[in-house]
Amino acid sequence: MIRFYIHPTTNPLKVALFLEEAGLPYEVVPVDTRKGEQHAAAFRAINPNGKLPAIVDTDGAGGVAVRVFDSSASCFISPTRSGASPARPPIAGNCFPGRCSSAGIGPYSGQAVHFQRAAPEKLPYAVNRYRREAERHYAVLDAQLAGRSFIVCKDLTIVDMSAWGWIDRAPVVLTGSDDPLAAFPNLKRWFQAIDARPAVARARIVGSNHAFKQEVDEVAKRALFPSNYPATTA
Repeated sequence: MIRFYIHPTTNPLKVALFLEEAGLPYEVVPVDTRKGEQHAAAFRAINPNGKLPAIVDTDGAGGVAVRVFDSSASCFISPTRSGASPARPPIAGNCFPGRCSSAGIGPYSGQAVHFQRAAPEKLPYAVNRYRREAERHYAVLDAQLAGRSFIVCKDLTIVDMSAWGWIDRAPVVLTGSDDPLAAFPNLKRWFQAIDARPAVARARIVGSNHAFKQEVDEVAKRALFPSNYPATTA
């Protein structure tokens, strides 16, 4: 069984899509990051980095449970379990589009959202830099998708799933735009096709039956952005 530790944010959503597309059975374990549950010792034993998502596969090799964290790594949980061929695994992680999706769009989009919505001061330089970098990565994928249905192969891979999670946030990344993907027609076409898949609708409701904390108060800020505060000593 796969235990899927989740808070309903972008990176866990990508893994939810993978699990739904792969048809793997899993158990949802809510971790409320605004309450700071990701810093509890029990969760830190699974992910010492204190981030979501994380997975524990209780049916690992030799019957030993395997813990995996980071959204891209979690989608590698076991290609053989999801029926992927060893000759064509579900992601081409070392190819340029895969790197753009994992190491480009996510980090720059996340920073764009942070400096526009969470930072106590609106710093024009930071907002401009991260929005423009997000747009530049959109352009890279837009060019890659010219004449293609998927980013890497002829079929859906976890490169597509990873990119979908952040392109879904384009209205927030490029806040203020009525149509943030208008300048990227291939990317927009691709996103709409991925977004229409039945597995996406299922992924969007994963964890929705749990009452996660909604307030972004001082407790939530300290839990979400602990490096912004002085380290405490016992």
